[in-house]
Amino acid sequence: MSIKNNLQNIKSSLPPHVTLVAVSKTKPVADLMEAYNAGQRIFGENKIQEMTEKWEQMPKDIQWHMIGHVQSNKVKYMIPYVSLIHGVDSLKLLKEINRLATKWRKKVDCLLQIHIAEEDTKFGLDEKELDEILKQVQNDNASFNNIRIVGLMGMATFTENQEQIKREFLHLKSIFDQHKQLTTDNCQLTTLSMGMSGDYQLAIECGSTMVRIGSSIFGSR
Repeated sequence: MSIKNNLQNIKSSLPPHVTLVAVSKTKPVADLMEAYNAGQRIFGENKIQEMTEKWEQMPKDIQWHMIGHVQSNKVKYMIPYVSLIHGVDSLKLLKEINRLATKWRKKVDCLLQIHIAEEDTKFGLDEKELDEILKQVQNDNASFNNIRIVGLMGMATFTENQEQIKREFLHLKSIFDQHKQLTTDNCQLTTLSMGMSGDYQLAIECGSTMVRIGSSIFGSR
């Protein structure tokens, strides 16, 4: 099955309120262009250097999402063009994104990554850390003028146990619901990014509004 057909099949199964991020990490530009020519405009990468190289070569109406763990010292390379940073997992990182966005005179949209999995290898904030960051952004609006927190992101445990995955997704949805009434100039939670190739349908059932799909579009790595 071609990338175009894979994309069409997935898009036809998504509800209108769910955004598809085509996870294109490690894939060549030719594969991304096939998806682009089939109408896909949002691509997700997990390495800033690779994403920057692709951005330089590809059409400029693409929205680039950084979906991997972000190192503070690499942020500067993506600020000029990144549309959404999914994995903001510390106040330090949020401040660095804001500092560099100020330099470029732009606002950068961010998702706060919440740790919901049982695996220690997954990054993310716990609920206490989330509360502290949201409080700080709310109370010190001026220090965060160049970022917008637009939602939350999480990754379920890598397991065959569907009940566990569902439990973790619902936990993230409940955290999202608790905080979505918080509205300031630079914080309005409207996006819940959860679900990948193996579990995106379950994630949508649990309230996801953005899914990150790679291998079901481009084939396995």
